[in-house]
Amino acid sequence: MLLARVEGNIVATRKHPSLEGWRLVICQPIDADGQPEGSPQVAIDAHGAGLHQQVVISSDGLAARRAVGDDSSPVRWMIIGVVDEREPGVRV
Repeated sequence: MLLARVEGNIVATRKHPSLEGWRLVICQPIDADGQPEGSPQVAIDAHGAGLHQQVVISSDGLAARRAVGDDSSPVRWMIIGVVDEREPGVRV
């Protein structure tokens, strides 16, 4: 699991059939201070996270493939939670 910030939406005219109906977003992993950390990831979003909102993403590909209902799906990352607030000093 990683703390990340939603940086934008993905629009695709052609995509794997398992991703039809799913919102795809670009998530930038961030550190505890909100600074970028690592490469942006494309994740499916069932929670309706807003632009620049902090989220928790998971790289559990099996769970993501089960969420889309296709064992052959290329999906890997998924938003598993939207951060409402964080206590100072608490790490994800």
